[in-house]
Amino acid sequence: MKKLLIASAVSALFAAPATVLAQAKPAPVPTLDKVLEASGISVSGYIDAGYSYANKNIDPATGGFSPRVFDTQNNSFGLNQFGLTVAKQPKEGFGGLVNLTVGRDAQFIHSLPEAAGQATGASMFDVTQAYLQYAGGPLTVIAGKFTTLHGTEVIASTGNTNVSRSILFGAVPFTHTGVRATWALSDTVSLIAGVNNGWDQLTDTNKGKTAELGVTLNPIKPLSIAVSGYSGKEGLAPDEGTRTSLNAVVSYTIIDPLSVGVEVLGVSQDIPGAGGTTTKAKYNGAAVYVTYMFMPKLRGVLRAESFDDKNGFHFGAALPAALNLATSDVKYKEVTATVSFLASDSFEARAEVRRDQADSAVFTSSTGASSKNMVSAALQGIYKF
Repeated sequence: MKKLLIASAVSALFAAPATVLAQAKPAPVPTLDKVLEASGISVSGYIDAGYSYANKNIDPATGGFSPRVFDTQNNSFGLNQFGLTVAKQPKEGFGGLVNLTVGRDAQFIHSLPEAAGQATGASMFDVTQAYLQYAGGPLTVIAGKFTTLHGTEVIASTGNTNVSRSILFGAVPFTHTGVRATWALSDTVSLIAGVNNGWDQLTDTNKGKTAELGVTLNPIKPLSIAVSGYSGKEGLAPDEGTRTSLNAVVSYTIIDPLSVGVEVLGVSQDIPGAGGTTTKAKYNGAAVYVTYMFMPKLRGVLRAESFDDKNGFHFGAALPAALNLATSDVKYKEVTATVSFLASDSFEARAEVRRDQADSAVFTSSTGASSKNMVSAALQGIYKF
C-alpha cells in the first residue's frame, strides 16, 4: 500500500507540469487566408507563361507588323502576364479593388501619359484597375480606373479561351478613368452609364469627356447579350474630334458542351481639317467564337473574324513605311484554333494555331519580302491562385 501511494504521488508530480503547460498553450495563430476571409478581403491572381512563333516578322522594333496587341515577338518564350487582384466589394456600403498586371503584355495596355508599346521601352508593370466602390440596393457606383465595357475578350489571360487576342480586342479601349454606375433592374437586366477621360487616358488629352452607356441582358439562361457605346472628344487639343463606338456581344449555349458567341464593332472618328472642314475615319469588324467541351478536361475553341480598316485609321501608322499603305483601305481576316487541357481548377495548358490574312501585302518576312498572309503557333500555361 505504501509503495502504491508513493507511485501515485510521483505520477501526480510529473503530470502537474504537463497539465499546466497544456492549459497555458496559446491558441493557434490564424492563417492569412482566414484573416482575409474574416475581413471580407479577397486576393486572387494568376501566372501566364508560354511560347510563340510566327513565320513573318511581327516585331515593331525591327519593322515588322502584326494586327495583334500582345504577341509581337517571333520564336520567343515569355512571361506574358502575372496578374494580382486585391478587392473588398461588399454588397452594401463602401469597398474597392486594385488589379496589377506585370510582364510582357503590360507594356501595351498603359494609359496616357505613360508610354505604351514594345518599341518605346514601356514599363512591364501596369496598374490596370484601381477604383473605389459604393453599393446600395440595386445600384453600384465605381470611381477610378477600370476596364472597358467593349469586347468579348479581356486583358486577363484567365478570362479568355484563346492564347492570342483577337484583332477586335486591340481595336477597342483597354481601360477608362472616370465614374461608372450600374443599376440592376432585375436578375436579368442591368443598365450602365458613366463618364470618363476617354480611351486609355489616366490624364485627359483635352477638355472634353467621353460618355459611356451599356446594357446587359440575360433573358433566358443560355443566352446573354451585352451592348455598349462610347462617344466623346479624342485627340490632342485643338485637333480633337468626336469618336463614337458601338459594340455588341452575344453568347448562346446551344447544348451543354457547345456554345457560340458573336461580336460586332463599329468605330468612327471626326478629324478636323483645314478651313473648318471635317472628315470621318472609320473601322469595323466582327468575330465568331465556337466552343466545344470534348470532355470535362478538354476544350476546343474556334475563332474567326474580319476587320475593315478604312483609310488605315487603325493600323495605318503601324504598317511598314516601305509598303506605302498607311492611308489605304485594308481588310483583315484571321482564323484561330485552340485546344485547352484543364488539368485542374488551378492549371490550364493551351496550344494554338492561327492564320492571318489581308487583301494587301502587309506582312513582311525577315528578308523584307511582303506577303498577304501569316501563320503562327503558340503554347501557353496558366496557373491560378
